Amino acid sequence: MARGHAKCALVIGAEAMTRLMDWSDRGTCVLFGDGAGAVVLEPMEGEGTTADRGLLGFALRADGTKQELLYVDGGPSTTGTVGKLRMLGNQVFKHAVINISEAIHAAAKAADIQIADVDWFIPHQANQRILAGVAHRVGLDEHKVISTVATHANTSAASIPLAFAQGIADGRIKPGQLLLLEAMGGGLTWGACVLRL
Repeated sequence: MARGHAKCALVIGAEAMTRLMDWSDRGTCVLFGDGAGAVVLEPMEGEGTTADRGLLGFALRADGTKQELLYVDGGPSTTGTVGKLRMLGNQVFKHAVINISEAIHAAAKAADIQIADVDWFIPHQANQRILAGVAHRVGLDEHKVISTVATHANTSAASIPLAFAQGIADGRIKPGQLLLLEAMGGGLTWGACVLRL
């Protein structure tokens, strides 16, 4: 879109996490669910200020040395099988709260906004402890956190679009508001972005 090759884009997050579960591992199988969500993006002109609508700033991070914290132990190119999700939950929690918070601060700096000005925080729905821990660490009131993890579980790539849709459907998210999104994935990868709807 930035190069003028497309008028709009459909961004889809869809997961069938239950097919990756080791049902004997109660530390992971109770946390994940299946889901899908999508958003339509289109370019628009702005003034180059924080009042613009759209993506204002982002920070993306990856650390392959932490791969053993969250991964799938198979795959067509590795074992010819689907594989099962493996996670060291307590270490993922610690990494998530510290490093997602850093990415949030970096995205806010890139957007030239104060975190206190964010209207809604729409995090990856990993678990409620991580959501609350990150919100506390970056100084966001918990009432600004859109949480659907109790309804949908951790649907991985689908969790932010599902939470976004819920916030719009129940009237909390409105055009013109400043939104903060963050996500974390296997490997490990994580990031955050600030946008104005």
